[in-house]
Amino acid sequence: MSAKLYLIRHGIAAEAQPGESDEERALTAAGERKTRKIAKHLRKLDINFDLILTSPLVRARQTAEILQAVGLSTKIEEFQDLAPGGYLENWLSWLKKWRQNGGHSLALVGHQPDLANWAEILVWGEARERLILKKAGIIGLQLPETETPVGNCLMFWLVPPKLLLA
Repeated sequence: MSAKLYLIRHGIAAEAQPGESDEERALTAAGERKTRKIAKHLRKLDINFDLILTSPLVRARQTAEILQAVGLSTKIEEFQDLAPGGYLENWLSWLKKWRQNGGHSLALVGHQPDLANWAEILVWGEARERLILKKAGIIGLQLPETETPVGNCLMFWLVPPKLLLA
């Protein structure tokens, strides 16, 4: 059975305050509101995830929790390589095990440009830095059944947040 992968960029986050690290930046009130509205729209489309895998950074974790709160998944796990600069190779090893255990619908919540670059590698076999994933935007990929996903995925969705907010 083929699997679906949704790459979701975190919602709008506050600017870093003096002395605050990038990891601590939280969603703004507008970021929370818009992310919740997008999540509810996904729910209306009958989209759900076996698991939401999230970057450990606060804004990504909050985005994942919003997705969970509206009923898109019952499970969230943090994955260090979804933080900025993470390694796709580590996630590919994780993915192989997840698929062997029957996973078929997965959301990754992370950051730009990493998620867009990962999508390009999965579709084209290389990062071309052409895809732009807006805050709370979504890329949907169909993972191949038997082959390595690198260069063999089909992109079925590239959705800017304003489309789901309309």
